[in-house]
Amino acid sequence: MNNAITNKIILEIRAGAGGDEAAIFAGDLARMYQKYAAKHGWKFTILDFNQTSLDGYKTFIAGINNSEEDLYEIFKNESGVHRVQRIPKTEKTGRIHTSTASVAIIPEIEPKEIQINNNDLEISFFRSSGPGGQNVNKVETAVRILHKPTGLVVASQAGRSQYKNRETAMSILRAKIYEQKQIEEQKNLGTLRREQIGTADRSEKIRTYNFPQDRITDHRIGKKFHNIEEILNGNLDPIIKAFKKA
Repeated sequence: MNNAITNKIILEIRAGAGGDEAAIFAGDLARMYQKYAAKHGWKFTILDFNQTSLDGYKTFIAGINNSEEDLYEIFKNESGVHRVQRIPKTEKTGRIHTSTASVAIIPEIEPKEIQINNNDLEISFFRSSGPGGQNVNKVETAVRILHKPTGLVVASQAGRSQYKNRETAMSILRAKIYEQKQIEEQKNLGTLRREQIGTADRSEKIRTYNFPQDRITDHRIGKKFHNIEEILNGNLDPIIKAFKKA
């Protein structure tokens, strides 16, 4: 990462271990970041999603941007596996479950920084879908792109036109290719760290949201925060500021 201000980022959230509850938790995280962005007046654009019932997401990708602040610097410590401990909406016996969702923060890359050969792309179109796979469009406006040299696959279905979704998917693709190049460079220097999202296993956690004790613990800086509902409502500043002081 260079020293320039990165005021455009891509947020990627994926449900991990825990089935339906993991997807619900991924949805909670997506709304938390959306509300946090709204509180600061940043533009938050949903780029792609795979939604489930009960307001959950198997995957959720969004773009966040503003004109002045370094969003990558603000959000970079959100990358990793988030773990939740609570009684799920789907639990009938009152038993506490442990589930996970992974978060990746990637800087959005300008087209001039990453050159992509059109011959390396395999582009397909499909219908956008809503909760439970229900079709919400009668035409194939959603776009899926395979980058054959790297095997990366990206998609976008939030826009209303093929053109808009193709541009969005290309933006996601550039960011992911850039991230892959950064990882390769770190590997060549012998400083490769674990990829941001890991395997989303319960043990690979950076932060735990313990609802019965109303406590969030960030395991990297050893700090605890209370008022989970307030934080999930977009009041992330206490955690963001704690990292600045760490």
